[in-house]
Amino acid sequence: MNRVFQIALLAALVTYAPAEVPQGGLAQAGAALQTGEADRALSILNALPSSAEAHNLRCRVYFTLERWDDAANECDQAVKLNDQSATNHLWLGRALGEKADNTSFLTAFNLAKRARSEFERAVNLDPHDGEALTDLGEFYSSAPGVVGGGTDKAQALVPALEKVDKARAHILLGRIAESHKDYGSAEREFKQAASASEHPAFAWMTLASFYRKHEHWEEMEQTVETGYRAAQHDRRAGVALFNGASVLSRGKRNLALAAKMLEEYLVNYPRTEEAPAFVAYTRLAKLKAQLGDKNGARQARADALNLAHDYKPAQGLIF
Repeated sequence: MNRVFQIALLAALVTYAPAEVPQGGLAQAGAALQTGEADRALSILNALPSSAEAHNLRCRVYFTLERWDDAANECDQAVKLNDQSATNHLWLGRALGEKADNTSFLTAFNLAKRARSEFERAVNLDPHDGEALTDLGEFYSSAPGVVGGGTDKAQALVPALEKVDKARAHILLGRIAESHKDYGSAEREFKQAASASEHPAFAWMTLASFYRKHEHWEEMEQTVETGYRAAQHDRRAGVALFNGASVLSRGKRNLALAAKMLEEYLVNYPRTEEAPAFVAYTRLAKLKAQLGDKNGARQARADALNLAHDYKPAQGLIF
């Protein structure tokens, strides 16, 4: 399409379309993203004119679908349209980071450097954004120096993070200690995160994940159970149940409890993009199959594909 015609067409849309329609569409797409309705979210977004907000939401939907190339491309467009948004830079950094983790070494090297730059830009634009500070801190604590990592840089972010989210600050300190192989200090920091948080279930599952990585199986199970009990009193703890189920599944322990936590999340808690419903259904399908419930597994797989018809992990399940 001729570039001049494209500009004229966009101008016409802006001039004549009711102002509330794009905003209403964006709100509907955002709500669908939160409830894990990936197909519906993309359908709504594809009917909207181009905007930084629409590209950011489309990036985040692709992110939940694990379509890293598409996510990075969409977030890149969001940044180009609005370079002053910390949120746009944060999500571009996340998409680039996941893309780096799923590509060749040489490509990953450049992507990791770009991800770091995007996280840094997000923090510079909004120094009080707890998520941006956390993502940058975790990048610094885990990435090698050749791409800009360094635990000294992560440590320097702790005071700023403490001012906005003490629990996240303790988790970052735990990551730093873990990078130094100081596992005792890491464990203490993760425990302090649970004590400092208004929503401790998430921090308990972080500690459980730490135990899983170091094969402390009994402590892992006990900590997941502690997090599960905490979640019973916190309507915002759905993502903790999602994460705890993942810890048990990856540790191959207490799969019945893992399935129960996913079922409770899907039925009793507000859904969130951090724990996409179609991913929860896919994981539940795997657990049901492992527990011998083939019919339940098939139903969970169908529920996943009903929300995200081309989600490859669900498509690949055979029972």
